[in-house]
Amino acid sequence: MYEVEQKFPLTDAAALLAKLAALGGVPDEAKEQVDCYYAHPARDFATTDEALRIRRVEALNFITYKGPKLDPTTKTRREIDLPLPPGAQAAIEYGGLLEALGFRPVAEVRKRRRRIALQWQGRQVEAAIDDVQGVGRFVELEMLADETGLEAARAALAALARELGLSGGERRGYLEMLPAAK
Repeated sequence: MYEVEQKFPLTDAAALLAKLAALGGVPDEAKEQVDCYYAHPARDFATTDEALRIRRVEALNFITYKGPKLDPTTKTRREIDLPLPPGAQAAIEYGGLLEALGFRPVAEVRKRRRRIALQWQGRQVEAAIDDVQGVGRFVELEMLADETGLEAARAALAALARELGLSGGERRGYLEMLPAAK
């Protein structure tokens, strides 16, 4: 599966939440997320436009690989997201496994994320309002698609962004934005 995503700077979260609610969006409670990103021992992920991270959301842990972006306007990329055992100790142990294999931690991205589930043009969309430490506030719109549905997913997200009045799309990930924010 591929993650098709668009990200935009956000100035008024309450107004966006109201627009999403008017479209039938259902918000969750905001949760803290901590993403620890790792560098590959034999290739430069910054050059290959890939990422490997361990994400902690409360007691839950996930390991995620993100492949290179596939187009110049969205953040469409292959994503492999696998659950790990729960708890802080498990996240530490899996990080230790990666380090034993030659990966090294490069940065941590901390954010408070509020997810909003939404049906748009017959597709499941997840909107996320992110307050990212050291970077700022953004909204991400994303959906999953197989290879044959990528173009339709991109078009659906672009239409939703227009409907919500979003502009100034940002293709960089939060990890890439951290140095620019300092």
